[in-house]
Amino acid sequence: MVRPIEQFRSGSGYLEAVTTLLNRVRAADPTAGLYETAEVQWWWAQNPRITDELDQLFWFDDEGRPEAAVIATDFGDATQLDPFLLPDATPEWTAHVMQRGLEHANQSGIETVCLEVDQTDDALRSALLERGLVVEEEGFVECWLQAEARPAISALQAGYRLADRDAAGDLRHHMANQARGHMDPEPRLRQTSLYRPDLDLVIYDHADRVAAYGLFWHNPTTAVGVVEPMRTEDDHQQRGLARHLLTAGIDRLVQAGATRIKICFEPSNEAARGLYLSVGFEPARQNDLFAGPTGS
Repeated sequence: MVRPIEQFRSGSGYLEAVTTLLNRVRAADPTAGLYETAEVQWWWAQNPRITDELDQLFWFDDEGRPEAAVIATDFGDATQLDPFLLPDATPEWTAHVMQRGLEHANQSGIETVCLEVDQTDDALRSALLERGLVVEEEGFVECWLQAEARPAISALQAGYRLADRDAAGDLRHHMANQARGHMDPEPRLRQTSLYRPDLDLVIYDHADRVAAYGLFWHNPTTAVGVVEPMRTEDDHQQRGLARHLLTAGIDRLVQAGATRIKICFEPSNEAARGLYLSVGFEPARQNDLFAGPTGS
């Protein structure tokens, strides 16, 4: 067996390569791995990061197809270091990939990292514990909804209107918020291969102020939909806006061709749990957040 070739990619090149890799993972197994292509593209779209131009570590087969990767993503208060492997990866290969990823991060000046790990992934958990990383806190609950179980679109309260980015006209992008330090994500969203303005939804109040928004992603290669992110502004909560936004977005995803839809929430977020499960999402996996040093 020929061992995959270790190489580096940066900028849009790494985004393209990890997109191909995650599509390969999903083609091989409908549930393997923690992340969908859309989620990594959303990380890219949020804002420029120090790690955008970092040499990201990949392994390619002799046909030039990505077999594995370890991707560092700077989230400001922490750097996330995520391994991506094909479903048939052995525990030995998993440990090697993670070890090389930690070594490369350390050599790149990244001293500490964090990452989500499936509570049932014994191979990765063992590799991390051996390197001195530990469980810091609970991560996220991963939930799925089958297309045939999509809920009816709930009613929208009077005084509000639902729009998508295509219909927003000259209004500033609804996720841009100077008070919270959020820059306009639209230029980087449009750099990604999966972004669709007709699935970028917003609810405005009577004065065209942003009340709630949700970004819905459809991957035509895998037929998977992803909801990331969702938010209802504080002054507009408890009015059914999140339910309307979510059910309308799910309907659009199914019409686009999604057969399965993913959403995540923090275990302590009871409001999110209640909403997502009430429209039909079912918990499928719970992850822990590991953290620790990159050095030996």
